Amino acid sequence: MATISNLTTTQIVALTTTTIAGLSTTEIAAMSSTQAAALTTTQLGAISTTQLRALTNTDLAALTTTQLGALSTTQLSALANTQVAALTTTQVAALTTTQLGGFSSTEIGALTTAQVAALTTTEVAALTTTQLGGLAATQAAALTTTEVAALTTTQVRGLASTQLGALTTTQLAALTTTELGALTTTQLGALSTRQVLGLSTTQVAALTTTQLGGLSATQVGALSTTQSGALTTTQVGA
Repeated sequence: MATISNLTTTQIVALTTTTIAGLSTTEIAAMSSTQAAALTTTQLGAISTTQLRALTNTDLAALTTTQLGALSTTQLSALANTQVAALTTTQVAALTTTQLGGFSSTEIGALTTAQVAALTTTEVAALTTTQLGGLAATQAAALTTTEVAALTTTQVRGLASTQLGALTTTQLAALTTTELGALTTTQLGALSTRQVLGLSTTQVAALTTTQLGGLSATQVGALSTTQSGALTTTQVGA
């Protein structure tokens, strides 16, 4: 066979899956982004995890969403962190929940802030607490308000104090009362006075007496008169 880099896209498409599977990592790495974009979904399915890791970041970014959709969870979970970070926001948003479910917390942690913000609400809601635990504070801060609102109560309860502390007041305001109700006293206690002050009156009124009891004197003192006025008689009485 001629040197892989010299093949036309027509010739690339004509390669059998057996031939594709037999390519060395050096040959895979020598492919141009144009050649990579020409691979059929069947050919991509025949690529081993070792071969996939040999693709350059440019080649990976050149794959269409259809091509990316043909990759198995095993293949995707084998991507290097640098390869994960090289995926375009369009590609990330096109991943199925099954594919995303194959990502380790380390791979999730490799996502850029732009990629995190590009996740669909369906993708966000499908992340496990372990995967969410892989998000750094900067990544948590990159979540859109729509994504924050899409979190399940289990996911919210699994957020680390550092992740919660990184959320902006706008993001916190996006939490539904159900999501807010899932926060533990430890999580609420980690909120800054600025974050507490950013809670809406509806959110404040939805806090349980247990949650309110977990707030520090400093946090309670940070409540505005409007927020204090929103407290229910049950909350005040407790």
